Amino acid sequence: MNPLHTHRPCELASLPAEQRWLIDGLWGHQAVGIVGGEPKCYKSFLALDIAVAVASGTACLRRFPVAHPGPVVLFAAEDALHTVRQRLEGISLAANTSFAALDIHVITSPTLRIDLENDRRRLSDTVSSLRPRLLVLDPFVRLHRVDENAAADVAPLLAFLRTLQRHFHTAVLLVHHARKSSHARAGQALRGSSELHAWGDSNLYLRRDRNQLWLSVEHRAAPSASPLAAELHTKHNAVALRIIERQLPAHNATPPPTERILQALTSTQHPLTRRALRDACRMRTASVGDALTILLEQGRIIEDVGGFRIA
Repeated sequence: MNPLHTHRPCELASLPAEQRWLIDGLWGHQAVGIVGGEPKCYKSFLALDIAVAVASGTACLRRFPVAHPGPVVLFAAEDALHTVRQRLEGISLAANTSFAALDIHVITSPTLRIDLENDRRRLSDTVSSLRPRLLVLDPFVRLHRVDENAAADVAPLLAFLRTLQRHFHTAVLLVHHARKSSHARAGQALRGSSELHAWGDSNLYLRRDRNQLWLSVEHRAAPSASPLAAELHTKHNAVALRIIERQLPAHNATPPPTERILQALTSTQHPLTRRALRDACRMRTASVGDALTILLEQGRIIEDVGGFRIA
């Protein structure tokens, strides 16, 4: 017999409070996760800002302290190497840290496919050699040739990255695209399989509302903060994202789809069908379906004879 190893709960290792964050409030200690958003929402700028912060020990976005700085390994698949250098140099200027001293190791191999055994082995060897505090892969779509919509294809790739995290005790940040003009909750709007959203310990999402950029923070094991207003700020050669003090405007007070569904169900004593909810909330069928899935998973509503009602 060769049984699996087990321990009683009191025998499991605990993590001191001071070690729970890689970046305080923004990214968990040794967390895997996603920086997501629609195209042209500065996802790569955010990922590089995180890389500079971890490598230098300076506050990310000039706001979030880094608890445990250390080396960073970066693969930027969509940007030319001179563009990567220019952006890192600009962020270093904004962070008032030495660009030459940055402990960032940029993978310069032209391709990296984590669906190929040889590339997985080479990436593992790189992480084993450099022992980074953070591994940044940007973007996910350039890391494979599988069907992003098929959970059976995506899950093994995410499992490989989780194995890297656990074996080498490193955080893993994956940049990924969201569907355009999606009204779903940030994580639900990520393109492809729902495995991607479920995988993350810490997830960051960038979205635009008219001309304003908003950053949402989501954690598996910690409270999530309210969305933060952000902007790409330029001062001389320092080009970097920053947080600005701005509240959600009054015209953006429309509740999210889940709250609109709850309001509609609360206002009646009878179950409502998907079609009735779509008409009452003036939402697209797909948005109603996404919101119902979230509310059912949270146990806030139940599906009854004749439709849905408050649990």
